[in-house]
Amino acid sequence: MQKIFEAINDIFSFIEPVSDFLWEFPTNFEWYAKIPVLGSFSLAIILLLGSGIFFTFKLGFIQVTHFKRGVKAMTEKRSVKMGISPLAAFMLSSAMRVGPGNIIGVTGAIATGGPGAVFWMWVSAFFGMAMAYMEGVLAQIFKEKKNDEFVGGLPFYGRKLLGNKIWVGVALSVLYILYALCCLPAQGFNVVSSLGGMAEIATGTTIATDSFFYYITGVLVVALTGVIVFGGIKKVTKWTDKIVPVMAVIYIVTVLTLVFLNIGAVPYFFVSVFKGAFTPEAMFGGLFGTVLAQGVKRGLMSNEAGQGTITMSAAAADAKHPCEQGLLASIGVFLDTIIICTLSGFVVVMAHCWNSASASEWFSYKKLPLSQFNLSVAELTPGTAMNALVTFLTMLCFALFAYTTLLGMISFSEIAANRIRKDKSFINTVRGIGLFVTAFGILCNIAGLGLNNLWNFSDLGNVLIAYVNIPIVFIGAKYVFRATEHYKKNDNTPFTSKVIGRDDCAFWDEKAKKE
Repeated sequence: MQKIFEAINDIFSFIEPVSDFLWEFPTNFEWYAKIPVLGSFSLAIILLLGSGIFFTFKLGFIQVTHFKRGVKAMTEKRSVKMGISPLAAFMLSSAMRVGPGNIIGVTGAIATGGPGAVFWMWVSAFFGMAMAYMEGVLAQIFKEKKNDEFVGGLPFYGRKLLGNKIWVGVALSVLYILYALCCLPAQGFNVVSSLGGMAEIATGTTIATDSFFYYITGVLVVALTGVIVFGGIKKVTKWTDKIVPVMAVIYIVTVLTLVFLNIGAVPYFFVSVFKGAFTPEAMFGGLFGTVLAQGVKRGLMSNEAGQGTITMSAAAADAKHPCEQGLLASIGVFLDTIIICTLSGFVVVMAHCWNSASASEWFSYKKLPLSQFNLSVAELTPGTAMNALVTFLTMLCFALFAYTTLLGMISFSEIAANRIRKDKSFINTVRGIGLFVTAFGILCNIAGLGLNNLWNFSDLGNVLIAYVNIPIVFIGAKYVFRATEHYKKNDNTPFTSKVIGRDDCAFWDEKAKKE
């Protein structure tokens, strides 16, 4: 089995250079890199940051002016007849957003670009909130009914905005499903490896990855996942409604405890972040673009604003107005990056591990992804009983982060698949394939392999989907702007196709007639 996995790993060895090329293009050409200032910015960074900045100004900084209104919509108690509640959709989207990237993504960004990368995560997240709003509104405008559920997202609004051609919807659905399938093995790997680490701490013994414990744990994870995802979106949201708040609270309390125990290092964190954002240390090549790229790249890997990969959850909500769910999507980016990622940044920067002589070897996907973060935890709790407890809680959160991401990817693949075919057998096939590749990732862990080349699919998938989604969002931008004007008026008139100058928003037109 090990030889098979190693062969697969070798086959995909080309992924990392392709991913790096697309993320760095055209800065990897000397003529472009020599251009003052602009030469530090790759096309991906320009698209992501530039789009977020443009939409922020065009929308009148809606992520700030309507933040409170979004929180009110999220916490409002309401009964829904179709789909899921806005809060359930927010939890489902957070299940995807708050994933392993919130820990290992931040760790990798700081290891590669220094503490200044955290600053650019904040910047990208602030403007990314506007992009998330745009995506969420488009998902709501063009959502469709399926029995007692709503389906929608990138494959649906992409098809409508690109001439309503069937092949466009199919192509976008396939793109997302392939992206999710390439990411799922790493999530299965992360869940089981974290559970194994927790068991080692609890028992005080070393557990071999090919032991009976890992086989049983792997079977239980796959079985539980199967029970949940084959129950449909509503069953998935019942689980994410419970897991997401728990994992968020545990992680926030755990890290704040670490910060309190090392309160004297807090000023160092802020000095390092702000200084490093503009004057990176020589050990990182002295390139402003490296720090900025790592911040935006890892920020995107975490909150996914601009990819369209979280839009399926926005479409699933029974919102009163399309813009309502757009605001919740925006708040999701805030929770993910400004809060959760910043907490991870505190741990990594304050521990100083990133600044060690062996920094270049400190972070590697070839090792257990969480091990480098735990080294930082150990530095902040040296020789104390707190170390075992905090490490255990960190691994628990990491396992939950990975598991909710796993559930989200399979569920969103199911929603995307509805753009191809809506019959039950096809949807079950997509669910089954998702479970299979998850099990593959777990077997990689049992075989003692990291399959780091497969993990590079995350970066490649992120940039490819962003390149596809962002132009589509610009095409549909005028409809979002018109919907936003209507929402801001708050004159109690129903939202319909006519509000945005179209005639194909079937659900909203039907809803307006009933009201």
